[in-house]
Amino acid sequence: MQLVNIGFGNLVSSDRMVAIVSPESAPIKRMVQEAKDNKTAVDATYGRKTRAVLIMDSGHIILSAVQPETVGGRVDKNISQEEINK
Repeated sequence: MQLVNIGFGNLVSSDRMVAIVSPESAPIKRMVQEAKDNKTAVDATYGRKTRAVLIMDSGHIILSAVQPETVGGRVDKNISQEEINK
């Protein structure tokens, strides 16, 4: 299990991530609102603007204040490091 920093010391399992998306589109905004209503949203922004939405395989939605490209780069870095260690 590889953990990825999504900002402010918060870590999530990269194995459980399905997608990392921008919160700007209307469908993603609806998805986030539905997750908040269903209490399956985890807000890890610490009061800052949401810049990335992480969709997990459990159906949970995680909100991050870090850019999607940054989170994706951290996932890539962890995967590359894992391959080196094999």
